[in-house]
Amino acid sequence: MKANLRDSLQLGIYKVINPFVRGLIKIGLTPNAVTTIGLILNIGVAVIFVLGAEKSNRGDMSYVGWGGALVLFAGLFDMLDGQVARLGNMSSRFGALYDSVLDRYSEMIMFLGICYYLVSHHYFLSSLFAFIALIGSMMVSYTRARAEGLGVECKGGLMQRPERVVTIGIFAIACGITGHFIGGDYKIYIPGISFHVFETMSVFTIPITIMALLTNITAVKRLQEAKKGLEAQELAEKKISNKAAMIIGITLSLGLVGMGVLPAKAQDPSPLNFPVPKNISNQLFYLQRDPNTNTIICQLNVDHNGEVNNENPVNVFWMRYGDQGEKKELGYIQRKFAYGIQTKNLGKGQFELRFAARKNLPMYLNKSAADKKYHVFVTVNNKKVQIERIFLRIEGGSFWLPNVKYVEIKGLDANDPSKVLIERIKV
Repeated sequence: MKANLRDSLQLGIYKVINPFVRGLIKIGLTPNAVTTIGLILNIGVAVIFVLGAEKSNRGDMSYVGWGGALVLFAGLFDMLDGQVARLGNMSSRFGALYDSVLDRYSEMIMFLGICYYLVSHHYFLSSLFAFIALIGSMMVSYTRARAEGLGVECKGGLMQRPERVVTIGIFAIACGITGHFIGGDYKIYIPGISFHVFETMSVFTIPITIMALLTNITAVKRLQEAKKGLEAQELAEKKISNKAAMIIGITLSLGLVGMGVLPAKAQDPSPLNFPVPKNISNQLFYLQRDPNTNTIICQLNVDHNGEVNNENPVNVFWMRYGDQGEKKELGYIQRKFAYGIQTKNLGKGQFELRFAARKNLPMYLNKSAADKKYHVFVTVNNKKVQIERIFLRIEGGSFWLPNVKYVEIKGLDANDPSKVLIERIKV
């Protein structure tokens, strides 16, 4: 709600100043020039406070009042430069940087004048709080800039720059007016307390003290906000990284990447003895790989009438031979990114099949002319193979990035079903 009120006030101010902004654009002022004028005016603020310290006595609040008026006028230029850039279509990255840097200079120079005035007139405690307010103001801005540099938006909190400018400007003017009417040496005492609890200068210094507290609270709050944002960002990046690693690992585990022919009797056979799946109705082919004997079964999916399911012609599941031999469905990641099979109905009882992990190696499901049964065919090394088994030889590596030596496809020659073919693909 505070943000909405702040935005509404800002829009209202823009409506008032926009005619003036268009006038600045017509006379040729650039956003950087307006920003520079704002810096010069803040130097003027510091000069007023320094002159007040050198030429006035402790009870003269007029310099504080005039300094506050110039603070507000200089603060107006903080809004003007941005509007000049927007309405004049003169926005630039350097302009944004220039504005931020000069805003920090402006604020530090303004506080320099205030601290000089307070120290010169022996308001030592108030000068300390003014310095703390300066530290808080710088940290509010720095925390936002650093967080945004790390990719986290960090805009919230009290006492942002517009609030700081308005607070200092208004209460400095109020202090000057109060001093004019009741005198600069006016004090309030409470019986039993040896020192005064309020004086004319308190109209200006109490808000600065409050600002010292709120600016540093805002900086800490922004730091906490940035911490949450960065942790969320790191968690998201970690999830994406892990998912990418998983996909890569599964894809490599599947082994259908990059092709190069190996001789059928290549070395590096698996040290494991793999079972041959038996008594599985409508089995099309199976897939096995190191480092265990768990087997992926691809089965023709038919209804109770024995007709192929046109929407989902292939059923894929595990036979967990390495885990008591039970049948188990694929997990979500396995189905979506690795062993799941995507199908396309080509009509007339023919289907195109692609593994989720290797979509550029099409396989085809259709009836064989030899036995009038459904089989899966793939073309490897210019040979059409009726697939019976796919095997991945893995040697070393890690879970996510296994070292796949080769992929072996075993089956029958589609042109001569009596002939067994074994083709190896180098990974």
